[in-house]
Amino acid sequence: MKLRILIDKQQEEKILIYAHEKTPLIEEIERLVEDSALGFTGYDEDSQFRLNPADIHCFTVEDGRLYALTDSGKLLIKMRLYQVEEKLSGNFVKINQSCIANIKKIARFDSSVTGTLRVVFKNGYEDYVSRRQIKSVKERLGL
Repeated sequence: MKLRILIDKQQEEKILIYAHEKTPLIEEIERLVEDSALGFTGYDEDSQFRLNPADIHCFTVEDGRLYALTDSGKLLIKMRLYQVEEKLSGNFVKINQSCIANIKKIARFDSSVTGTLRVVFKNGYEDYVSRRQIKSVKERLGL
């Protein structure tokens, strides 16, 4: 596969791929392009930030407010969880009623004797997969 990049500030930005068939690499490029086009605005006490979905570990609801957890901390998102879920692409999966996880940012799963499944993210945050969501999470991860 060859790569050619043309920098021209006069042209509209676009990505064009010539391929014999759709491969996992092409699907990943497609997801990256879709994710970069989405973006979210995160707020802390006195600033606002543009967030790329690929940089977000998870979206979680705390005290009725939605937050995006990133490597640099927790930022308020002024949307509802279901609205965020509608905008997200294939790298995200709902793990419980108040958390949507980026599967690329999950460090590991820990299971217990009682059957609960704990998710540990690369930034250290932990949450649990609800019984209702275990099947869909396992399907998304190919387990």
